Amino acid sequence: MLKTRLADLSRVANILAIAANVAGTLTVLALVVVLNVDVIARSLFNSPLKGTYELVQLSVVLIVFLQLADVVRVDRLTRSDGFLNLLHGRRPRLTSAIRRIINAVSAIFMGLIAYIMFPEFLKMWGTQDFFGVPGVFTVPWWPVKLVIASGSALACLVFVLKVITAQDRPVLLRAPEHDDTPTDRTSK
Repeated sequence: MLKTRLADLSRVANILAIAANVAGTLTVLALVVVLNVDVIARSLFNSPLKGTYELVQLSVVLIVFLQLADVVRVDRLTRSDGFLNLLHGRRPRLTSAIRRIINAVSAIFMGLIAYIMFPEFLKMWGTQDFFGVPGVFTVPWWPVKLVIASGSALACLVFVLKVITAQDRPVLLRAPEHDDTPTDRTSK
């Protein structure tokens, strides 16, 4: 029963993480379009696109927190695993315990970020504070605060699931040029 509930929760968390990652990727694409339009407008018409600076600042935060949970889910979060990878061959149980501790501490930090940011979101929702230059370009703060709070909460959930299931063993990727077998490219 508990295993089934845990599997269901993992499935939902994975779907949400993938959906947030897609939204982050679409944000990157939108940012590319905005930057290109700004460059073209500056070059051809000597008139920059208003709000480009503000959109870039906000988009970077959105991209990071939208893609964070999926990065954690697929074990691609930037960290140094060199020591743990060396230790895994000799002491796999110790390595697993250390990975669980790291994931637990990471879950605590992500939970704290979400805990701190949710009241900020509610405050910004109520006050309708904005970012930018009044009369030129403004954008409300609350969507950014919401993405930070929800992205951190989802990353926290993914870390907690990794601690509970102990399924955190990154796969070492090897580039083809490091394989022992020669390929057609190297023989030509």
